[in-house]
Amino acid sequence: MNAALEAEGLVKRYGARIAVRDLSFSVPQGSIYGVLGPNGAGKSTTLRMLVGVLRPTEGQISMMGGPITREGLRRVGYLPEERGLYRSMSSRGAIAYLARLKGTPSGKAFKRADQLLTDHGLGKVKRKKIKTLSKGMAQKVQVLAAIAHDPDIVIFDEPFSGLDPVNQRVLEDTIRAQAAAGRTIIFSTHVMEHAERLCDRILLIAHGSKAFEGTVQEALALAPSIAMLETEGEYDLAAALAPKGFNLSFDGEEHGNRRWRAKLENGHGSRQLLQACVEAGAPLSLFEPARASLHEAFVALVGDKATPEPAE
Repeated sequence: MNAALEAEGLVKRYGARIAVRDLSFSVPQGSIYGVLGPNGAGKSTTLRMLVGVLRPTEGQISMMGGPITREGLRRVGYLPEERGLYRSMSSRGAIAYLARLKGTPSGKAFKRADQLLTDHGLGKVKRKKIKTLSKGMAQKVQVLAAIAHDPDIVIFDEPFSGLDPVNQRVLEDTIRAQAAAGRTIIFSTHVMEHAERLCDRILLIAHGSKAFEGTVQEALALAPSIAMLETEGEYDLAAALAPKGFNLSFDGEEHGNRRWRAKLENGHGSRQLLQACVEAGAPLSLFEPARASLHEAFVALVGDKATPEPAE
């Protein structure tokens, strides 16, 4: 598949500090591509280099098979990490203004702004000034401004930050709709669950370096499998199974029963775990093998010291 964006050997230094080191990756056209990692990993620096806000200290970036140009960047929509709209502008005016900066004719820009606001449930506030909107509404307006000129590539830097769960789901739907329209979507996040639901491919960054690039399924395959168990009463399942080589952690109590989380590793699968429970005479009330999460895959790749935050 042709690449919408490619990076080779990217390095970004700020004096003696290296924010990004030797980063190479390829974003397929028409894909949803996640740039993931904890706060401070180098995600925003990487995206700023992709849109020309920052110049790499070393390395090369190509867009649609060629060098990045001013004209090419008109086909890119960008939501920066630092949100910023002119607060005295109306919602429609702010969206239309940014679309016009990208080359959209004025009349078309305002029609596009009105349609986007209506489609995303903001039609009633299209003439209200940005400063009168809630933080969540203002952020939705800026997301719409990033796509108002119908770009080929859309780059969102931490787009879910500051949104409540309902609006996070709305934004996920917007991202899927943009991808369904044939656009390439790149977004950064430190919350793995968004990427797990959305992405075709992901780039995991830790301490400015690439920890993994590939599909979500390929990343999940690197994480140990999980099983959830529940025992009746005060039974200590972790202590009972530790001599058999199983690693269990206590996961709380519910209705007087204890819940346990088991990592299936070192050749131990769910069948061996269940057999060990039976041999130990464990009073099981629940045994449920579970799919590993992307967060657990990241921990397996880079360790606990650089893990992203779990979902709220």
